[in-house]
Amino acid sequence: MKIGPHRTEDPETADLAGLLPPPAVPDLTPERAQHLKAALLSRASTVDDRTAAAVRRPVSRPRLIRFLAPAVACALAVGGVVTFGTAETRPTGNVPAAASPEAARLLDRIALAAREGTRPPLRGDQFVYVESKVAYGAQSAGGGPVTLAPVHMRQVWLSADGTRPGLLREEGGPDSPLGADATARTTPQKLAQLPTDPDALLARIRAETGGSGTQAPGADPDQRAFAAIGDLLMETWAPAQVSAALYRAAGKIPGVVVVPAATDAVGRPGVAVARTSEGRQTQWVFDPATHAFLGERTVLTESGEAGPKGTVVGTSAILTRAAVDRAGETPRR
Repeated sequence: MKIGPHRTEDPETADLAGLLPPPAVPDLTPERAQHLKAALLSRASTVDDRTAAAVRRPVSRPRLIRFLAPAVACALAVGGVVTFGTAETRPTGNVPAAASPEAARLLDRIALAAREGTRPPLRGDQFVYVESKVAYGAQSAGGGPVTLAPVHMRQVWLSADGTRPGLLREEGGPDSPLGADATARTTPQKLAQLPTDPDALLARIRAETGGSGTQAPGADPDQRAFAAIGDLLMETWAPAQVSAALYRAAGKIPGVVVVPAATDAVGRPGVAVARTSEGRQTQWVFDPATHAFLGERTVLTESGEAGPKGTVVGTSAILTRAAVDRAGETPRR
């Protein structure tokens, strides 16, 4: 079974529970699973401030292992998941009350770099093209150690306004069409509607992921918020001010730390911002000089059935992010 980043839940019946851990299910078709990706953003872009602050009770369900988010925006839309380990989340012990000062400072510098970055205008009839290298962890149905598959190419084309069919292409597999549905995806227009104040943005994300108010026993709302922010930073085309706000919001989450040395899926060295939960550490890897996002990886922090401490169980590297005119087209080099 593949251990990937994908959450498979029907947003029409789960009220944003796609960002919470669902039970194990078979891989979904891209068209159905595509509806999951926009759960957070479609709700976040339409609810008012009072609704965002309202208490929501998340659905209680078995724990989903989120080993890898290879540029997550589309990863959420097109894959499958398996359960692994305990049946319910347990909070990470001794989590500090805030992100470490080093992490907050680094994320502030990353936010400044993101805000100053420039991207060409994206027309509604274009596609966001993201090319990456990824490797997924896999585990047999009977359990045992996780095996990391070889790194392979991943390409995705996402309609800018959500009205045109997209495309997912992974090395070694057939092309997977992505259905057109502007209401079921995180389009640039929806990203642009998010708050640019970090506190307001984090409050919105916490509300939409069940991180404020009553929670399922043992749930880790901070990890859900951290994962949701990572999902909104990967295979997306976020406005510069929104990207900056997302990074600063992450700097306000308890338990976020700096990992001084980390590498992405193609071996590029960097510095990582990370958070540990359930014996796994999710790392966002950045170029130490330019603060550009390089990729993400997940590492075991506890020895167990999945493998020894320090085992990398998922990794990704973003190579290209560009605007193109049609699905299947690649930008000029």
